[in-house]
Amino acid sequence: MAKILVAYYSKGGNVKKMAEFVAKGVKEEGCEVSVKTVENVLPDELVNYDGFIFGSPTYYGQMAAQVKKLFDDSVILHGKLEGKVGGAFTSSANIGGGNETTILSILQAFLIHGMIIQGTSKNDHYGPVAIGSPDARAEKQCISLGKRVAKLAKKVI
Repeated sequence: MAKILVAYYSKGGNVKKMAEFVAKGVKEEGCEVSVKTVENVLPDELVNYDGFIFGSPTYYGQMAAQVKKLFDDSVILHGKLEGKVGGAFTSSANIGGGNETTILSILQAFLIHGMIIQGTSKNDHYGPVAIGSPDARAEKQCISLGKRVAKLAKKVI
């Protein structure tokens, strides 16, 4: 059974809600899922998962410093996460708030680790985005992301 980590930073609670929706999608695909704040993830434990879905609020078009710190600390694993599956999601204050660049900043870090990323031709191509609190559309996109990453991780392992 594929093991997926949903890790997030959420100051106001919006990204936390999204993480719960993403985890629901992973479970619906029949995979094991752990949901943790990034502050509670040790870099060494990342090797125990087949996939990761990271969430961050949009801060100046980039991931939050707390998420970036986990990536910075994960340098000790360089080469050991290759072939694992990754996905990302974000919440921002407005439509033009830098949400796509935030998701791309997370995906770029996954790619540097040699991970596999799958986009979608439908709706939020890079990953789910909520404008403020996640609405029904964002919930659907988050569940879909969880399913896609879980499905791909099952194929890869």
